[in-house]
Amino acid sequence: MPLPLGHAAIGLTTYEVCSKSESVFHRWKVILFVVILANLPDIDVILGLLFRGNGSVFHRGPTHSLFFALLMGFVASIAWKCWSQIPRLGFGKCFLLTFSHVVADLFLTASEVSLFWPFEVNWTTGYCGWGDILGTVFLQAFQDIGIIIGCIVIMIIKQLVRKSSRRWNPYWPFYRPAFDISSIRLIGRRKR
Repeated sequence: MPLPLGHAAIGLTTYEVCSKSESVFHRWKVILFVVILANLPDIDVILGLLFRGNGSVFHRGPTHSLFFALLMGFVASIAWKCWSQIPRLGFGKCFLLTFSHVVADLFLTASEVSLFWPFEVNWTTGYCGWGDILGTVFLQAFQDIGIIIGCIVIMIIKQLVRKSSRRWNPYWPFYRPAFDISSIRLIGRRKR
């Protein structure tokens, strides 16, 4: 079961794989924002603790859905307009970072998620108080070591591919992909 550290590693890896040129590790604000988005679906645990005293009461419900990932991806992608300290990331990256949590819980745990909420709802059963949650987060984080090592390997491979593609491609300085917006030029406009 991925814990916050595992979800953070998966989120950082998702950002790294989706990023064309910039590494996530060059700006600490981006790292923090990526980690928050990758762990955002577990806000239901905190809400359960605050309102019912049970972290499991709302867990794996609406916040672990495609709809929530789409909604939070949109909100996170425009959040920089409200507070300039928030890094400016596109909707696609914000969506994928939030959805990476849902996908990780879907495939790496035995409990179901509410992927297609509101058409299906799956709640976690049982009781988890403050002590249980804090103990799990701080004392059982070693369980994520396999996820973290896998993510590190993927990020190293991505960096090697990124560096080798620039070195081996003889057309690299001149080539721009068709989907790169910077290659579009406005024709027929004159300065006056």
